[in-house]
Amino acid sequence: MKKIRIVYMGTPDYADTILKSLLAQEDMEVVAVYTQPDRPVGRKKVLTPPPVKVTAEGAGLPVHQPLSLKTEGVAETIAKYVPDFIVVAAYGQILPRQILDIAPCINLHASLLPKYRGASPIQEALLHGDEVTGVTAMLMEEGLDSGPVLAWRVVPIAPTTRKNDLFALLADEASALTPRVLRRFSAISPLPQCDADATYCRKITRADGLVGFDLPADEIFNRFRAYEGWPGIYLNSGLKLLELKPAVGEGEPGEITAIDEEGVTVACGRGAVKLLRVQPPSKKPMDATAYIRGKRLGVADLLV
Repeated sequence: MKKIRIVYMGTPDYADTILKSLLAQEDMEVVAVYTQPDRPVGRKKVLTPPPVKVTAEGAGLPVHQPLSLKTEGVAETIAKYVPDFIVVAAYGQILPRQILDIAPCINLHASLLPKYRGASPIQEALLHGDEVTGVTAMLMEEGLDSGPVLAWRVVPIAPTTRKNDLFALLADEASALTPRVLRRFSAISPLPQCDADATYCRKITRADGLVGFDLPADEIFNRFRAYEGWPGIYLNSGLKLLELKPAVGEGEPGEITAIDEEGVTVACGRGAVKLLRVQPPSKKPMDATAYIRGKRLGVADLLV
């Protein structure tokens, strides 16, 4: 049996789940892996390999980490692997024409294209409070996530779903979809995207986590869901809001309307949120109630 030869490109956990699925297919062979360079992580800036690299090395695969795919010799090296497909998932670089011409390049994008083209589709779906999202298998071209669609899967989003859980759900769907698309590729008629319906999302920065209680409560909660882990959400004072949920309450934005053992209810521009856990600058996480008491704040005081 001739196996399908794959050059795989991806970096984070989402891509790692898809890679593991491909490695488990008896009729497929991942011949090389491309991923982003190791990055310093945490306060101590420990140089850490991306998840895809760890899996690839564990499977004995050749791993390449070019700073740019446009670097001289990169396309030639990929071509030497003679891939039937180049599979891409959250790699972090745009493929130049030289690589697109080597073999069909298939991207597993974590949205229902043409919605949320770009770097942060999962976060964007949560920021907008969407009720559904999905994974799209797309035949890549030089545009940004603009190539024709090969297949897709739809995933519902619960009102309390957060980023990490949604990443895992979409990764599972993508890992099931990818082998099916590769096996049936010759029988699929790619469906062009409607550019007029396209929306875009950009790369997230730490500054995106800054919130104020003048915002509507549902927007604060959606940012909390979307920015779970990093960058998180925080106030101008530097106070990180680690755990919160929607609540009932009215008052001036930032006004404390209730305090109990579970947490602290704070009025927003519309509605209210209940803070459960917070982290002051340069201190350990703590219960929101303990923080408020330590600050000697009470009902009707402002939290800024």
